Amino acid sequence: MLGGAGSLGAAALSQLLAQDQTGSAASLHHRPRARSIIYLHMIGAPSHLDLFDEKPQLKRWHGKSCPEEWLKGRRFAFIGGDLKLAASAFRFARHGRSGHQLSELLPHLATVADELCVLKGMHTQEINHAPAQMFLHTGFGQGGRPSFGSWLAYGLGQANRDLPNYMVLLSGPPGGAGTALWSTGFLPSHHQGVTLRSDGDPVLYLGNPQGETRAMRREVLNSTAALNARRFEALADPEIRTRIEQYEMAFRMQASVPELMDLRSESAQTMAMYGAVPGKPCFANNCLLARRLVERGVRMVQLFDSDWDHHGNLNNRLRAKAADVDQGCAALIADLKQRGLLDDTLVVWGSEFGRTPLQQGIDADGRSSAAGRDHHKDAFTLWLAGGGVKAGISHGASDELGFSVAHGAVHVHDLNATLLHLLGINHERLTFRHQGRDFRLTDIHGNVVSPILS
Repeated sequence: MLGGAGSLGAAALSQLLAQDQTGSAASLHHRPRARSIIYLHMIGAPSHLDLFDEKPQLKRWHGKSCPEEWLKGRRFAFIGGDLKLAASAFRFARHGRSGHQLSELLPHLATVADELCVLKGMHTQEINHAPAQMFLHTGFGQGGRPSFGSWLAYGLGQANRDLPNYMVLLSGPPGGAGTALWSTGFLPSHHQGVTLRSDGDPVLYLGNPQGETRAMRREVLNSTAALNARRFEALADPEIRTRIEQYEMAFRMQASVPELMDLRSESAQTMAMYGAVPGKPCFANNCLLARRLVERGVRMVQLFDSDWDHHGNLNNRLRAKAADVDQGCAALIADLKQRGLLDDTLVVWGSEFGRTPLQQGIDADGRSSAAGRDHHKDAFTLWLAGGGVKAGISHGASDELGFSVAHGAVHVHDLNATLLHLLGINHERLTFRHQGRDFRLTDIHGNVVSPILS
């Protein structure tokens, strides 16, 4: 008979899981500054020129045709013809001791300005959403490569046996690259991001079928483990071990996830600080859940927030989207700090690229009130907080109109090399052999951005 306590199933499970339980590289290359990362990705690319990177010179040029010499050699996704420059419609002000300049659209984030490390010299090599999203998160503009979170789970191993290393929260639909943004690629599949839903069942297919008890489920898993163990002995296929580990993780998550998702244990003050509402799918709730996840040892928590692709009606749409995320972002930083978690939790806010200093879309009367901005890969802004980066600094700058990086350039591979460094990993040594060669997140490029390290 297979199954039951002390049975062949339990023995096989124990023996098999004792063999490299994590299936990871599981080694630090140096002392880490962060143990977890919360990565906030704004799907569609916010206009950094209207949020973080004020360009007073654009006011002088607003509505005027852009000189041809400034456009030479540049690629844009959609705009062409007589291109006109566009200033921001929003006021900027300096905040905190750092003097970070932030748009009026981010009043809550302004309260934690001195915690931010703002990178204004970001650049990438992809001009459209899905490839740029893939490039940012996997180091390659096409599918098939592991995501950042999967590399991290592979590199660091398991920290909480009751929750996956890598968890994903969505507010709105996923990006153009879809679930590939948290795919495990060619790494063992148990390093894939697990999506937590804030509406309905937190994790699909996690519950037991109607009429089945937890004891019955345990017996089924023991029996299945015994059969899988025999198959593993015959084939030595690592995916068989992955299957057993995932079954066991799902069993433990049946107890851990309901407690995690129950926000009623949070104080009214905390809920108000985030603007969180129990049972309501929203970015604020996801920020609070992200804090709860890193408290429980989850390595990588990734939040994706949709609808930032503002080719038209930017002034109204950007105002609405900024209001959706501003309070949650600020509360996350403040809450992590007051709980003593910010020092070893790295928070990243950004997107796949930025927006042009050029106007896109004018209404029938020739007015710019309906205008937006096109994709821009050559210069954009991203910010970090906590986890070993210098607080209250800006690194790099774009030129006076925002076309190119003027100094302090940070390529996507440089960013990923730096994030891995802060988590104790040398990006050149985190490799996986696939199809005859060693792959890594940063391909054959990437330098740690030392000036931003504390």
